[in-house]
Order: sequence, then C-alpha cells, then structure tokens
Amino acid sequence: ADKESELSERIEAFLSELKRGRSQRGSGETARETVALLRKITSQARWANAGELMEIIRKEGHRMTAAQPSETTVGNMVLRVLKIIREEYGSSPSAQGCPTQHNITICILDPNGRIQQQIQSKQKEVSTWVGQSKCTRPEVEHAKLRGRSEESVQQESLHKLLTSGELSEDFKTVFPPLKANVIEAINELLIELEGTTDNIAMQALEHIHSNEVIMTIGRSRTVEAFLKNANYKRKFHVIVAECAPFCQGHEMAVSLSKSKIETTVITDAAIFAVMSRVNKVIIGTQTILANGGLRAVTGTHTLALAAKHHSTPVIVCAPMFKLSPQFPNEEDTFHKFVSPQEVLPFTEGEILSKVNAHCLVFDYVPPELITLFITNIGGNAPSYTYRLMSELYHPDDYEL
Repeated sequence: ADKESELSERIEAFLSELKRGRSQRGSGETARETVALLRKITSQARWANAGELMEIIRKEGHRMTAAQPSETTVGNMVLRVLKIIREEYGSSPSAQGCPTQHNITICILDPNGRIQQQIQSKQKEVSTWVGQSKCTRPEVEHAKLRGRSEESVQQESLHKLLTSGELSEDFKTVFPPLKANVIEAINELLIELEGTTDNIAMQALEHIHSNEVIMTIGRSRTVEAFLKNANYKRKFHVIVAECAPFCQGHEMAVSLSKSKIETTVITDAAIFAVMSRVNKVIIGTQTILANGGLRAVTGTHTLALAAKHHSTPVIVCAPMFKLSPQFPNEEDTFHKFVSPQEVLPFTEGEILSKVNAHCLVFDYVPPELITLFITNIGGNAPSYTYRLMSELYHPDDYEL
C-alpha cells in the first residue's frame, strides 16, 4: 500500500509539472523522467501478464500526454516502452509456443499479374503477394483511404510476415520473467537517452568544415553541443537569429562566444538578407513529425524558406526520442499559444480593444525544406522517417 501511494504521488507530481510547462527543463530531461516513471510503474504496479501491463502503461501515458499535449516527447517515450513490452513478450518461450506453424507461400508477381517466383516458408498459414498486381487487396484499399501507397503496404506486409512471430496476439499468457526483462530493457533505453546528445555532437566534424558560415536560430542544446564539438578542430563563424519574441538566440550567442566561437546575432527580419553568405543552416527542433516535417520554434519556417531560395542545405540535429507518429494536421496538439505581451505590450492602451494578438510558439516546417536529419544513430533523409518510425514504435500503439 505504501509503494502504491508513493507511486501515485510521484505520478501526480510529474503531471503537475507537465501542466505548468517546462521552463528550464529540456526535452532530454523530460524523456528521461518519463521513462524512469514508467519503469517505476512497471516495477510497482499490480499486473499478471503483458496485456494488463500494457493497459496500465496506456492509461498513465494518456494522462501524461493530456496534461501537456504540446510536449510530444512524453508520448514518444510511452510508445517506446509499449514496444519494449511487445518485444519482450514476443521473445518469451510461452509466446513463441502459442502460434501453430504452417507452410506459407509467398508469390512474387510480375507487372502483368503473373506469378514470377514462389517462396516456401515455415510460418503461420498466410498468403501474401509481392509485385505490381492488377487485383486490389483489402489492405491496399484500406491503405489508400489512409493516404499510403500500395508499394509501401507491400513492403510493410512482407516485412511483418517474415519477422513477426504472431499475427494477432492477446498478450494474456503469463510469463514470470517478463517484469525483469522489461525493466532491463527500459534501463537500456535510459542509457541510450543519456548519450543521445554526445552521439550527435560526435558527428559534427563530418558536416562542418573550416571557414564555413553556419546559421542557426534560437537556442537548442543539441545544436550547441554539435557546434562546440566541431570547434575543437575547426574554425568557423556562426550567425544566430534571435528568435523573437523569446530571444533565445541571445543566450545561444553568449554560450557559443564563451567557447571562443566567432558569433553574430541578427534579427529575424535580416535572415533573408544574410542567407547568401551562409554555407549551411543547422537547427534543432521540438518534434520530428511522421511525414518528416518539423515542429520547431517560431521563425524556423522563415529560415528554411530563405535557405531553399539560396540552395543552402538545412541540417536538423535531433535525437530519436523526438520522432513522433503525429501528423501536422493534428491541430489540438500541434499549436501552443503564449501571452502576446512581448509582441503587443499591454501598455499600448486603446489599440488592445481593437485587435486580437496571437503569439505562437512553434512553426511547421515541411519535409521538402529539410536536407538531412542528424540523429544519435546517424544521418537520414526526411523520406526515411517512416522506416525509423516502424523501428521505434508499433502501429497499434500510435493512438494511446
């Protein structure tokens, strides 16, 4: 009872912090706190099988994301833990022993719909088709309704068929070592989170060369570490857009100048004028969306458009925990408004009664404006986001 009350108090305290919003805490710290709390829930909550544990995690995860919808890192970590539970349960002997093995036939079709090749495999009794078939299958029809191409469905279906141990699993089988295995996997996730910024910073010398002019906007701890790491062996000039009205760019400039990096602060209005001198743009982001776009600080879209006009590459430094299954059309969680005091001071008097002032925190940056993502596992193009998504999260968990 004491453990349950302590766990409940810790959850409520975390929810309270999320509701107030994070002032000094970065996304990395939020991710680690979320995973540590989910580990505690896994360890102390009462559950008998994987299905019950997943239901508890989903319930608490829904409360966390509802407390601060704009903080997508929390939801991403909940999805990672759910994927861990699925994997640990799937690797258990009891789960592997449940499905009955049958012969399956994979038929590879040519563009005319004729069978080119047949592959026999010992799996569940299933049939699949690969290739450009003239017939339309139910999953393809369903995928078209959701905006996915037939080719992506074929690739995903074949991948799932050959790698998954089960087609539909109820997660009801009791597996005693499951708790220890899940906690161990969560500990590994925490270790991974600890080293994300360092792993990104280590790649700096591959992308920054001597005497280059780099532009960034606002303050990103990941970009800051990236630039400082490159400064050990390369000399370059950084131009920082101030990111009004929050002006976090001033803090970034002070931090970089203390590390002996030549730094210039400019107003957001001067971005386009200066862009012709810039070799590359390096920015951070709040969230990487499912389509490869960004939800980043206000002014980032302007910066990316100017870079596109001048054919300047845009590099985004972001750890994998910022990759979210959200799409930019989910307006409830995408937008965040703050007081417009910095944009239109309350001392303006009469004009306040005649206008509506909105102060947005984030911009949406479409994937076509981005050249490269640098994550803690390497560099990837925006078009590769869907593959990273399938490795990190399970499709059934996208909706908590």
